[in-house]
Amino acid sequence: MSYTGLLLRRAQKELLEAWVWYEDRQPGLGDRFKNELDKRIGEIEKHPERYPQQTRPYRETRIDVFPYLIIYRLYKAKNLVIITSVFHTSRHPKNKYKK
Repeated sequence: MSYTGLLLRRAQKELLEAWVWYEDRQPGLGDRFKNELDKRIGEIEKHPERYPQQTRPYRETRIDVFPYLIIYRLYKAKNLVIITSVFHTSRHPKNKYKK
């Protein structure tokens, strides 16, 4: 059973900031970042319980090649995955779960 993924506003903002940063460094790199993110989100939607629960109720997984984590919550009753953050790993870990 596949789930539907939804990015919260915070995650959307973090995604856009990362895309702009990478695109400023090298044209096309922002798109590569977005493609890797989309690929991982697709995997989360297919198998949301594959990735570990770090701090209840949040789960997280890395994005290949880029130093980012996808932080998300799973709502089984609604077949929904809420992505709360696209988190750069250099930021303080305490901020991963802040709203």
